[in-house]
Amino acid sequence: MRMRLAFCVVALLMLPRLLPAQSDDLLMRIWNGVQQAQGKFTTGCGSVVETRTSRLMVKPMVLHGKFCAEGMTRFSLEYFAPNDLRIRFNTDYLNVTDAEGKTEVLEIGRGVRRAQSAFSRESSIEGLKKNFTITTQENSREYEMKFVPRSENFRRRLNYLVVKLDKRDFLPRSLEVDGKSGVNSVFLIDFTSLNTKLPAETFEVSKPK
Repeated sequence: MRMRLAFCVVALLMLPRLLPAQSDDLLMRIWNGVQQAQGKFTTGCGSVVETRTSRLMVKPMVLHGKFCAEGMTRFSLEYFAPNDLRIRFNTDYLNVTDAEGKTEVLEIGRGVRRAQSAFSRESSIEGLKKNFTITTQENSREYEMKFVPRSENFRRRLNYLVVKLDKRDFLPRSLEVDGKSGVNSVFLIDFTSLNTKLPAETFEVSKPK
């Protein structure tokens, strides 16, 4: 469970057939807006509610937490009792700490930077189209993008990913991850502060000894 949750977080940090012209125009509008938002907002904190469902669960599991992010290299997510869990990512290392205080340390920085580099080049949108079938839509308040894996590398872990963005600022408002494990998680995201200076300990991580 911890590993799957860590995958979801890394997906927050980051995250076909050719789309018809109108949909492709909308995708590019969203893509350009997200790039501008990344330059405009250096830090962000808020609350998150995850609803986790599975065929093996009698009822959905609802987890409440808080998060902070700084750029693309630092992230903190903490769930509250009775499901205490803390996740921190800082440049190279990901820490996952359970309710008993046991911390799992993962060195994932190289992989994260490789993915960020692939998705930050001018041609990166074409890379997304090769790896995913992408459908987009909008309503009065949100943009929605659904990613269905095409490449085997993503199909092994993921059925689909849905991201909803606020139309005003292109910040994420929800993320749905449907995994091959049979678990579906929907994260509702509410930003409460932007561009505030965060204490260094917010993203403090343990490193391998």
